[in-house]
Amino acid sequence: MKPWDGLYSEQDLGALLGAVAFAAVKHQDQRRKGHRRLPYINHPVRVAEILWSVGGVRDMTTLVAALLHDTLEDTETTPAEIELHFGSEVLAVVQEVTDDKSLPKAVRKQHQVERAAYASPRAKIIKLADKIRNVSDLVNEPPADWPKPRIVAYVDWSELVVAGLRGVNPRLEAMYDDVVRAAHIVLAASNVCHR
Repeated sequence: MKPWDGLYSEQDLGALLGAVAFAAVKHQDQRRKGHRRLPYINHPVRVAEILWSVGGVRDMTTLVAALLHDTLEDTETTPAEIELHFGSEVLAVVQEVTDDKSLPKAVRKQHQVERAAYASPRAKIIKLADKIRNVSDLVNEPPADWPKPRIVAYVDWSELVVAGLRGVNPRLEAMYDDVVRAAHIVLAASNVCHR
């Protein structure tokens, strides 16, 4: 059985596999912050997989942009590289979900809250899947140097961002709510003062 037959062109599948390979090279020396220090590439792959399996996302531009969503922000990748390999439409989505690292962290975080409601639907669902993974990872595999109050603050901040993302994909929103609910339970059980 070939479930993709008729749904996607060879060009689409080539772009998807190309994005996986491109992101793998760009993130090859990076690790997630969790105590197991997993390869960073796991994160964008999981974000794209959540979009596909939970969100029902079949838009190739969104899936490719999800795989590339941290390349501009966290690697030496240039916008020109993304445009050359994946086109201007993918580049626009990746740029939309990229924080400006020249700004202080607090300002970047506030910008995410303020801009969430005005993001494109593609950017919103990528951000939703990203927040799902980040909250889940922080609670289930926290970085060794993150005290629990910092994790609580991240979860609370993510809720402010997601408030502006709502209305675009009920299945992703429900998954986010489940992940945050579980996070609150775990954090409360570990005697962290919350709210």
